[in-house]
Amino acid sequence: MTFQEIRNRANQVRGIPLQNVLLAAGAQQDLCDRAKWRTVQGTISCTGAKFMNWNRNVGGGGAIDLAMHLNGMDFKTAVEWLCSRFPIAHHQEQTQPFDSIKLMLPPQNRFNIPIVRRYLIEQRFIKASLVDALMESGRLYADNRGNAVFLLPGKDNAPVGAELRGTTPARWRGMAPGSNKDLGFFSVPNPKATSIVLCESAIDAISCFALHPEYFCISTTGARPNPQWLPSLIQQGYSIYCGFDSDLAGDNIAKAMMALYPNIVRLRPAKHDWNDVLKSHSSLDLV
Repeated sequence: MTFQEIRNRANQVRGIPLQNVLLAAGAQQDLCDRAKWRTVQGTISCTGAKFMNWNRNVGGGGAIDLAMHLNGMDFKTAVEWLCSRFPIAHHQEQTQPFDSIKLMLPPQNRFNIPIVRRYLIEQRFIKASLVDALMESGRLYADNRGNAVFLLPGKDNAPVGAELRGTTPARWRGMAPGSNKDLGFFSVPNPKATSIVLCESAIDAISCFALHPEYFCISTTGARPNPQWLPSLIQQGYSIYCGFDSDLAGDNIAKAMMALYPNIVRLRPAKHDWNDVLKSHSSLDLV
């Protein structure tokens, strides 16, 4: 199997729900806690596209990563295993209804701008000038609930989705209904940059840019190994770094990405994520 064939197959199976992968591997769901599964590798908890094996203190994200962990396989073998158990036509049938949902961006509320601005500056330690620049560009705004809304521009700069981040003490994050994160991405653009850093969230991308303004920082909207827009950036000649979180899930998904794209280099944050690194620079002038 050629590299291109592996990449194509990986792209087709990476979105398979983790619960389906667990069932295919013979795992049994816990009757008391539906998020937990008993497997040959130990008890595994699933949250969205991420999983954690509490017995082995190992985590990861995505169908391919989970198949590798459950079966002790390398990346290529895990892709083949998934393809054999989840026919592509069936998988496309399953995902099509979600892709066809109309995008519903939350309305802007200028009266809540101070709430979002205060959250990003005082709690996330992002410079006021950077926050204001993003708001002026339209990439960031406040909604009726005081959430920070980070737009994902796609073709012709039209929004194809949005990352939402709660600004209350109870941490909350999500996406606008109908978002398609494979058609576009949130970024802090830098026209002079020759290198890109891929981060797990919009706040991490902004934080990475604050620390390294020489880079073009992009959010993949969740750690995932093969966004559909990534090959286009590679073809444009950028040097690309995978800046996912410094945890087991981030490391494992970074490995999967680098297996697909050998020229991508791991850039591990010195702390858990780029915002934590930014916070540690307490001497930064945030005004």
